[in-house]
Amino acid sequence: MEEVKIYAAGKFLSSREALIVTNPFNGKPVARTFKAGPEILDQAIEQALAVKEELQGIPSWKRYKALKYIADFMENKKDRFVSILCRESGKPWKYALGEIDRAIQTFTVAAEEARRLPKEYIDLDWTEPGEGKEGIVRYFPVGLVAGISPFNFPMNLAVHKIAPAIAAGCPIILKPSSSTPLSALALARAIDGSGLPCGAVSVLPMSRETGNHLVTGPQIDLLSFTGSPEVGWKMKAEAGKKKVILELGGNAGVVVTETADLDHAVNRCLQGAFAYSGQVCIHAQRIYVHENIFTEFSQKFVSKTEKLRRGDPEDPETDVSVMIDEDNARRVEAWVNEAVDNGAQMLTGGNREDAFYPPTVLTGTAPAMKVRALEIFGPVVTLEPWHTYKDAITEVNDSRYGLQAGVFTNRIDEMDHAFHFLNVGGVIVNDVPGFRVDHMPYGGNKDSGLGREGVKYAIRDMLQSRILVKYRQY
Repeated sequence: MEEVKIYAAGKFLSSREALIVTNPFNGKPVARTFKAGPEILDQAIEQALAVKEELQGIPSWKRYKALKYIADFMENKKDRFVSILCRESGKPWKYALGEIDRAIQTFTVAAEEARRLPKEYIDLDWTEPGEGKEGIVRYFPVGLVAGISPFNFPMNLAVHKIAPAIAAGCPIILKPSSSTPLSALALARAIDGSGLPCGAVSVLPMSRETGNHLVTGPQIDLLSFTGSPEVGWKMKAEAGKKKVILELGGNAGVVVTETADLDHAVNRCLQGAFAYSGQVCIHAQRIYVHENIFTEFSQKFVSKTEKLRRGDPEDPETDVSVMIDEDNARRVEAWVNEAVDNGAQMLTGGNREDAFYPPTVLTGTAPAMKVRALEIFGPVVTLEPWHTYKDAITEVNDSRYGLQAGVFTNRIDEMDHAFHFLNVGGVIVNDVPGFRVDHMPYGGNKDSGLGREGVKYAIRDMLQSRILVKYRQY
């Protein structure tokens, strides 16, 4: 079994606590790595603080060069990164390949953004006291960043913390999920050769107890967390005075209107519902279809759902595979059974096998059912009809979450209405809520989070403004 060392302030280390990473598909060990204890974390923090000023002083061209080196490294070893991702997470090859491609793009975008960090010039003579004065606003690194990333996108969601931090000139300590740490540790090899100073980046799997110091510790200046709302809001309450960015969950809604291209809507909703077994925070969980096309949409959607190919995640032809573990598959099973026991109709699916839960479609659900009210984070979708467009928008908004929503329509007025009245962070027209490219602002309202990711927008959160006021010299 391969041994993978953790990355602490420019050094690859082992520790006293081993961490065995297993393949969710077959239960076999993938690699042996380690958890960082408090001593290693303290060393990483100490070295990160020691290089803060050096990082701030690195010119844009060197940040660009370091970020491009990482992107090129990943491109050259893409197949290895994809294989690691498949084996540690159970993610089908086609989706793992997409994630690695996106991570490469994220570093490429960060390299470009490192060349255009914000700055402003302000005339101050708008009022009498400002006559003869001018202001220059510059943005400086906020300080040490703590990133905590989840299991479902173990590479790209980690990269969305690391790449903006490098571009902004902030040192960062990343705590990857203990279920899927290998992708981020493979990335550490690229970072180690990029020319960044030792301490700029550390990648440390940790216990929750050790990692909690990243939340409460006064040395940390910004916390960026991706995960569940329950954990995220608790962290914010415990974070003290540090800045906090939260990218949390959702139960994304989709509206399909009479004017939509029906086959296109079915195909996109199919992928939006079942990619990576629905373990995606913008997974299309609630689909609302106009009553006049509901039967046709449902029949086509169910037919295509039943044709999805189940198999080994490392097989490029596999569409769906196992969930991250059997406990989560059991939870999904319980929620679905509860809905059916209370009157919902199962159009297809059910019948869990260990960690595999088949793509499942429900209708006749009620708003209070867990499959509609909460984030199922599994391969389950609800289909419900609507009568008026206003009803459909109201249904999507009837949620504690507000991450992204999809609207399939060919009417401009319906598009504009959705944009103005959906209480979400992003409205995606003629595609599913799961659409994301890595330079767009991304984040949610309500219980779905605080702040925005997307490289430029994350960089802004990792900077703080400072103004110089001076007399004009002319």
